[in-house]
Amino acid sequence: MLSADDLVHEAYRDPGLVEEVRARFGDTAVRPDGTIDRAALGRLAFADADATRDLERLVHPGVAAARDRWVAAQRARVPPPPLLVCEVPLLYEAGLEDRFDAVLVVTAPEELRRERVAARGQDFSARSARQVSEEVKVARADRYVVNDGTPSDLEAWVAARFAEYAL
Repeated sequence: MLSADDLVHEAYRDPGLVEEVRARFGDTAVRPDGTIDRAALGRLAFADADATRDLERLVHPGVAAARDRWVAAQRARVPPPPLLVCEVPLLYEAGLEDRFDAVLVVTAPEELRRERVAARGQDFSARSARQVSEEVKVARADRYVVNDGTPSDLEAWVAARFAEYAL
């Protein structure tokens, strides 16, 4: 599985991107060691819609290139894996749903999503205001699950989807 976090981390290691982020968001978005401070950048980027769009314009090309490299490397394996999974949190917002054979959504009740986002030190309201609603994501998905049970409940759903989609 390719996680969005892995892709963003890879993109944020690009010195050119670090300088673009510094130029747009200031020194507070970059740590003294020259790495991007994701928490600080998140607060700055979600402060207004223009800042969010600017960050996406800077980051999305590097993330897309890294994802494409990963997919190509996986497809080149002998034998290829039976299934490739890419986690794309802003799939609908970025208009990428057509790039995948299927879209599976993992959602949860709003209060639980709020708790999870707060536990990561992020502002739920600022982020969700700029995202497609959960209702729309679920309606547009090929499959979805409401993740409000145990980890083993989610693992069982994932295993069933793997069996359904694996070649």
